[in-house]
Amino acid sequence: MKRLFSTTIAIALTLSAVAQKSDGSTKSLVNAEKEFAKSIAKNGDKDSYLEYSLNSALVFRPNPVNAKTFYTSQTKGMNEVTWEPNLAKVSRSGDLGFTTGPYAVGGDDKKYGQYLSIWKVENGKWKLAIDLGTSSNKPLNKVTTQFVEPKDHVAPKFLNEKEVKAGKDIILTTEKTLNTLLKTHGIAAFGGFLTEDARLLFPGNDAINGKGKIISYFNGMISKISLKTNGVDKAIGSDLAYTYGVATIDYKADLRESFNYVFVYEKAADHTWNLVVQAFVPAER
Repeated sequence: MKRLFSTTIAIALTLSAVAQKSDGSTKSLVNAEKEFAKSIAKNGDKDSYLEYSLNSALVFRPNPVNAKTFYTSQTKGMNEVTWEPNLAKVSRSGDLGFTTGPYAVGGDDKKYGQYLSIWKVENGKWKLAIDLGTSSNKPLNKVTTQFVEPKDHVAPKFLNEKEVKAGKDIILTTEKTLNTLLKTHGIAAFGGFLTEDARLLFPGNDAINGKGKIISYFNGMISKISLKTNGVDKAIGSDLAYTYGVATIDYKADLRESFNYVFVYEKAADHTWNLVVQAFVPAER
């Protein structure tokens, strides 16, 4: 019986590893996230986050905290959460990707929102690097599923620390430029940094899709916004990156509020870096 039990555990661990395995495709990332969802439904979020997260992973609860530290301190796991990705993309180097879509928490009295998860490959397996969710009413708008596969595979064979830092510095400079323009030109500055099909996740709202709709939404309520970048990471293939930090928003209604944010950047054909996803969650002082 003891041998049978040990064999069962070994098989379960093997299946989990296979489910998380990356082949550099967006399909493999979506499959990993679906297995993550199944794991939470079966084992609860505590055990699942501990298994699927990088040691450096951050979860926003609502401020960013280390995922391993946060879930190790939880007394029990919760499994009443469901979600479904409707947008996913992986870098050409296959080492970084993101998923986003609607989620629901609870039984009969559900709470709804939109989530953003950023994944990285570690030892050939997809692992969570960033995870956050924005609250909203029950999503009403149906969104066409977009699982965007890399157009090809490009990854440098060797990348030293200096080159990695230089790549991250490019993203930091891009965001610094954005922040400067937001101060001098207001919300209109986002127009030069958003992709046409960009997505905004903002508390109290369904996902807002499209550059025009995002600018219109911001213009309708925000007087100004400033960014303080706290972290950055970038795919080794130099086409996908993300930042996180704190955004201070002054509303037109004479109110100021702080948000934690995560921005996903994508490199365009002209080598500029543009925002493909923006996610904001209220910051806790």
